[in-house]
Amino acid sequence: MLSCDEFITKNKLFKRGEIIGVGCSGGSDSIALLHYLVQNQEKFDIEVVAIHIDHEIRENSYIDADFVKEKAKEWGIRYYKFRVDAPKIAREKGLSIETAAREARYGVFKSLVQKGLVDKIALAHHMLDQAETILMHIFRGSGVAGAIGMAPISDRIYVRPFLNTSKEDIYQYLAENHIDYVEDQTNEDISYNRNFVRNVIMKDILSRWPNAVEAIVNLGKAIKDDDDFINKQIYAEAIINEDKVVRIPNSYFLYDKAIVSRIIFKAVKSIGINKDIEKKHIDLIKKLALNGENGKKISLPFEVVAIKEYDYLTILNKHEDKIEFEAPFKCGEFNLPNGTKLVVKRVKEGYEAKEGQLILDYKKVPKDAVWRFRKEGDTFTKFGGGSKKLKSYLIDKKIPLRLRDSIPVLAYENEIYAIAGVEISDKVKLNDCKIAYLIEIKN
Repeated sequence: MLSCDEFITKNKLFKRGEIIGVGCSGGSDSIALLHYLVQNQEKFDIEVVAIHIDHEIRENSYIDADFVKEKAKEWGIRYYKFRVDAPKIAREKGLSIETAAREARYGVFKSLVQKGLVDKIALAHHMLDQAETILMHIFRGSGVAGAIGMAPISDRIYVRPFLNTSKEDIYQYLAENHIDYVEDQTNEDISYNRNFVRNVIMKDILSRWPNAVEAIVNLGKAIKDDDDFINKQIYAEAIINEDKVVRIPNSYFLYDKAIVSRIIFKAVKSIGINKDIEKKHIDLIKKLALNGENGKKISLPFEVVAIKEYDYLTILNKHEDKIEFEAPFKCGEFNLPNGTKLVVKRVKEGYEAKEGQLILDYKKVPKDAVWRFRKEGDTFTKFGGGSKKLKSYLIDKKIPLRLRDSIPVLAYENEIYAIAGVEISDKVKLNDCKIAYLIEIKN
């Protein structure tokens, strides 16, 4: 008799009252998971709904969709069906069909959670899947993080109740409960990496070592224990989070490799990248931090870049094409493209500016001056005198290159009178001004 109760409870996969969407292809694993959770809805105090995604890889894929729909009707639960064109996505993005299908599938899952239709997504990964995943990660060069395999719960929404369950137990459960299922014909296609590992590599391994699945999974658990211990040695201040951007002091890259690699993994994970960062990427990042020139960058998977910025190594999503911004010079709050606000307000004589605030004599600012982002040819008169190119001034102030195009500047033609959050021009400094303008950036 299949029982995952202890595993589900120990790993706190469900909260009472949650709606659990089960990703169900109609295959043996997912149909068993769907049935198991439906039968235990009252025990866990959850509502189960079936989610089927047609990837449009096979012409007769509608058969699987109809099968899951009938099972949902039979078991008295709600059913959602979605279609994604995985082959088209693969062509447009230059991905394998396997990767494109996964991206599209998880995009649907995430959307369902964001819309509040479900609270979590239950996936039918089991012990054999775990062993295959660990091997695939090792072959890819992912290092220790990949050798741990899949977690019982990830991204706080994906749960795997069968992760400690064998494939044999799943088949036995189906037989005992007289549950039929459909076989996906593409499961035999070894051009897919997962199928090659399952149908070729694992088949050969198991013919020689029948207990290989348990051995590989147990190795992953042991590695996780060691990894958890080493992660506790990492200094929390090593990673500075700044709205989807992380900065690491270059000095931290002098630590032992075991610490450095985990600092990088933690940093990358904090901006939402949970996979495809491999050992080769770790080595490149470390080399950049210790030996790279200021401003040099390297590309990482999933549109992520690492940049050497003076005393820090910064990891962030590639910024998009420059966004235009323009606002009149007057009192008020102006929304900036990055989600922050530019605040301009009047203050009386004697006001002491706090950190990040600027105060200028608004009467000295040309009437038609506007807030915008920097442009080629902009010049700035330093406080105290001396004019220079704005680009050179920002370099002198050690403003990272990635930020220079998104700092609002107060400009008339190519003359810059204020750089929000940085400095005002000598041309608008206060003398005997009873009322001035205060400028600051707010989150």
